[in-house]
Amino acid sequence: MSDAARRRAVHPLRTGVQVPDRLVASWRRSSDYGVRTDDVEPVFSGTWEQDSLFFECGREVLTDLHRTLADEPVSLMLTDAEGLVLNRLSGDTSLLRSLDAVHLAPGFAFSEREAGTSGLGLALADRLPSVVRAEEHYSTSLAGYTCAAVPVLDPVSGRLEGSVNITTWAEQPGKLLLALAQSAAGATSALMLARSRGRAPRPAPRGEVFHVRGGTLEPGSGTVQGLSAPWRAVLQRCEDVVRDGRVVVAVGERGSGRSTVLAQAVRRVRPRDRILSASPPAPQDLDAWLALWSPELGKADTAVVVCEVDSLPARAADELCSLIVTARAVRPDLPVVLTAEDLAEVPASLAALVDAVVPVPPLRERTADVLPLAAHFVRQTRGRDLDITPAAARALETCPWPGNVDQLHRVVRGAALQADTVDVRHLPAEVFSGSGHRLSRIEALERDEIVRVLTTPGVSMKQAAQELGMSRATIYRKVAQYDLRIPR
Repeated sequence: MSDAARRRAVHPLRTGVQVPDRLVASWRRSSDYGVRTDDVEPVFSGTWEQDSLFFECGREVLTDLHRTLADEPVSLMLTDAEGLVLNRLSGDTSLLRSLDAVHLAPGFAFSEREAGTSGLGLALADRLPSVVRAEEHYSTSLAGYTCAAVPVLDPVSGRLEGSVNITTWAEQPGKLLLALAQSAAGATSALMLARSRGRAPRPAPRGEVFHVRGGTLEPGSGTVQGLSAPWRAVLQRCEDVVRDGRVVVAVGERGSGRSTVLAQAVRRVRPRDRILSASPPAPQDLDAWLALWSPELGKADTAVVVCEVDSLPARAADELCSLIVTARAVRPDLPVVLTAEDLAEVPASLAALVDAVVPVPPLRERTADVLPLAAHFVRQTRGRDLDITPAAARALETCPWPGNVDQLHRVVRGAALQADTVDVRHLPAEVFSGSGHRLSRIEALERDEIVRVLTTPGVSMKQAAQELGMSRATIYRKVAQYDLRIPR
């Protein structure tokens, strides 16, 4: 816990105020995430799908509630499960302007990881109704508000869908806000249940496209010690280029760790810098994406990571190039690092800025990195180390990982959420299959079922044949057909 966070944590105790354990735990997490105590850094995620059942029902409930509170200084919001603000309703223009200043606005993420302790961040982290008042916020820029939020669960699956958040000025009472938020969350869940038949699953949220990382690293934020010689060589080369003040582009397959190695290189050279990280926006987000660059590039101690520049629209590339050139004229030492999958596709304006190209090898060429990364992802997911059985370790090491580190992260996260010891039965079929051809839906279902049975602890081939309704000869043939490699 940082000194600043510790001072904030003990101050209420000195005044005789009992601080809830949940609040102290949230402050600690916020400190671990590297959240600044003086200001909220923007995390812009762009537009989102608006045809989910949760969004439809929540918007309808909040719209009705807003009609009765139109003259009150309150803001009603929906967020998704990751803290992305989906909509905002308020009749108080001064409150809206104030919330804009701290980025509590549609399109911005506001979970604990991005904004520290707040009503909605705490509600999503603990999955419990939460009120955070004034100085209870981790960031002092939020001390002028009181926030009440209640998580909303899917009434059928029990999955966390998001939250209802009500924010007002700090001097307003919080109990009434929480009652209103609980009522709105309950009404949203009931409306979802009433309309749930025949609805498509909720679309996955879009990835973040704009993020400012503070000058400190959270535990498990991407720095893994003891990686392979190829990775260390790439990191050293990137570090040398950044130290020389040159613009570098890391080239390689998606998910191979290009932005991670660049961010680590920047951290080594300029450990206190904020890192402005951005991915290509959707077409409808282009103007908002470009508008976010100018104020951020003008700030001191800022480094820039622009991901997937080979997929940037020409207009975005040209305008971003102009902004970078202008900023570097004032700050020649401004670190600018880029990533691309295909160097030939990088827009000419940005390509002209590049001084060095560093290839990043895919994960299948760095098999020594698989288990250290897997252990790292386990700690990220569960907050502690878990055992990985030898059979599961062999499966992870022999998988070709066509999706690279991103695929490994998804697989390990899913396994770590299932048990306290990661075994082969917790790994998806894709880990064991070396088949290069695309499977039909029926083939994929058959492959997955074979893997599920064969990874059951202690199962014999005879027992597997009985459960699958196949002969042992058929199982062997199917294992060969799908190129399955299941450690026994």
